[in-house]
Amino acid sequence: MTEPPTPRRWPRRVYDHGTDPDPRFSLANERTFLAWARTGLALLAGAAALDALDLPLPDTLQALLAALLAVAGTLVAGAAWWSWARVERAMREGRPLPGNPAMVVVLVALGVTGLALAVASLTRGAG
Repeated sequence: MTEPPTPRRWPRRVYDHGTDPDPRFSLANERTFLAWARTGLALLAGAAALDALDLPLPDTLQALLAALLAVAGTLVAGAAWWSWARVERAMREGRPLPGNPAMVVVLVALGVTGLALAVASLTRGAG
């Protein structure tokens, strides 16, 4: 008796290598991907809110901060996918797990936005 053919899974650059890890690890990797995807979505929502609200900030600063958050949200979503694929393939090949650069993107975007909003708030209150 022959075994049924194994279905092709996508992306091949991940699934065509190594052997299947314990499903719990793959599912944990998927949950991490979804958490990063939610973070990217939250950054995009923050960008939309910052753009839509009538804040006591110069219009240029408000638009730049909204653009920064939008770019960061898009980068985080892309990095989430890239990180998922790298971790899944590393698990399949028995290699050490790689790091995730998305954390730096989030920290920089939120740090710059928070600092700019704080400075704008302080200068508005002093003036």
